[in-house]
Amino acid sequence: MTGSTVRPPAYQQLADDLRADITSGRLQPGERLPPEPELCVKIGVSRSTVREALRLLASQHLIVTTRGVTGGSFVAHPDAGQLAEGLSTGFALLAHSAGVGLADLLELRRALEVPAAGLAAVRRSEAHLVELRGTLFDPALDDFDTMLTAHAAFHRVLAKATGNPLFELVGRPLYQASYGEEVVADLPEGYWARIDADHRDLLEHLTTRDAEAATRAASQHLDYIALTVAVR
Repeated sequence: MTGSTVRPPAYQQLADDLRADITSGRLQPGERLPPEPELCVKIGVSRSTVREALRLLASQHLIVTTRGVTGGSFVAHPDAGQLAEGLSTGFALLAHSAGVGLADLLELRRALEVPAAGLAAVRRSEAHLVELRGTLFDPALDDFDTMLTAHAAFHRVLAKATGNPLFELVGRPLYQASYGEEVVADLPEGYWARIDADHRDLLEHLTTRDAEAATRAASQHLDYIALTVAVR
């Protein structure tokens, strides 16, 4: 019929309503949702509809469900790693589209990483330094996949060390994005040795809490990547 609209399934509508309550702050992290029977009566739907809506919200990491006498469905506490999963899909799709290339990703990295390095130098904890040291690799011994994974891990920890969860949220999917074999294949000799040296230099500036040197090192790191990879 012309002009008719298709109503979403009842479980989808309920999930949308509960999601709006969560994202608006009307339902706070740790707060318990009404029990299933109460939701059935309040909304006028079956228990299976309620359960399907709750399963959808759980898959989106918005609620957690526990069993037992004190169990139920509770609003999840935000976790950057889980929330970034949804963003990762979007980043991956854009990274492989005709309109977005490595230069665009590097431009975003520069906008994030340079100020993040300065913030991390001021705000980092000893635990962050330990994590960063754990991401270092040996370009003379480690294989390509190990170095690529370690490179991404270093920058994820650096984002976390800012103490601002939004840096971590945006950074995680960015560092998970694949650049494609045409970019990472046949890298110039000494590329990974330079990446390793840059990481160790950045770590040293974070250790001494030198924000100015850290931002300068982060900028030079991205300059090198742009010159040796983005133009390929």
